[in-house]
Amino acid sequence: MPLDEQTKRFLDVMALQPQRNVETMSLAELRESVMTMLKIAVPADDPSLSVDDRSTPDGVRVRVYVPPEARGVLVYFHGGGWVVGNTAIVDPVCRRIASKARCAVVSVDYRLAPEHKFPIPFDDCFAATRYAFENYHELATAGPRRIAVGGDSAGGNLAAAVCLKARDEGPPIALQLLVYPAVDTNFNTKSYLDNAKGYGLLRSEMIWFWKQYLNTQEDESNPLAAPNRAADLSGLPRAVVLTAEFDVLRDEGEAYANRLREAGVEVDLRRHEGMIHGFFWHAGMIDRGREAIDSAAATLRSTFQAD
Repeated sequence: MPLDEQTKRFLDVMALQPQRNVETMSLAELRESVMTMLKIAVPADDPSLSVDDRSTPDGVRVRVYVPPEARGVLVYFHGGGWVVGNTAIVDPVCRRIASKARCAVVSVDYRLAPEHKFPIPFDDCFAATRYAFENYHELATAGPRRIAVGGDSAGGNLAAAVCLKARDEGPPIALQLLVYPAVDTNFNTKSYLDNAKGYGLLRSEMIWFWKQYLNTQEDESNPLAAPNRAADLSGLPRAVVLTAEFDVLRDEGEAYANRLREAGVEVDLRRHEGMIHGFFWHAGMIDRGREAIDSAAATLRSTFQAD
């Protein structure tokens, strides 16, 4: 399909912003540039949500959203190449999911690379998942104990990795929501080459982000760093995988979904035609971004309300 018309307009708006160069900008400049996305994010809604910032006993910072009569908990990990982003950047998304899914959302402000390389961001996310499980009845007031994990881009990577470890060590996870996840270090897929420039996320940027995250070349084969390198994907929780047509990460997300399916995991793979990387964040300008959030929330709601 051609590029979505609203997405074209979004890219035009972004072209008017100061252009980033990850290799020459300071970390402070790079992180500040990403915060401009807040101005065009999906508007916050539902004043009935209880929202507060706290720290887990392990010292991981989280922002917790609780609607009335919450059933289930989603632990959410933001994107940003493991280098940028925070709970503020995904605040509108998390508010909308909590409202539409009627579940609590624990948004994780994990420590960032390159100051904190792998496995530190992953360890923070796994600790936050355990926190959500152990404190479930404070967060969700109804229904059986059900936890989902989710995230976008680098956050999708972290969610997939958390599921791999939780399969072997617990806690039990009911659903993984992987939004255009970065799950491999192969930069020569068709989607990487076809969408290398002009669609928001650059191929060169993803190569740079991975270099900031990993300590050694050996980390590339560690499934907790690159989940698609896992030899065995059986026994993992049901997966909802969202990809975007004009995204360098499209092919690896779909390959991971297909490998999950082949391993016997229930998978709902949703390719969003005409979309770019980041459309999940930009629902204020892209209607189909808002629709994708609402569809994911509906799946979460049905998962948590199941008997």
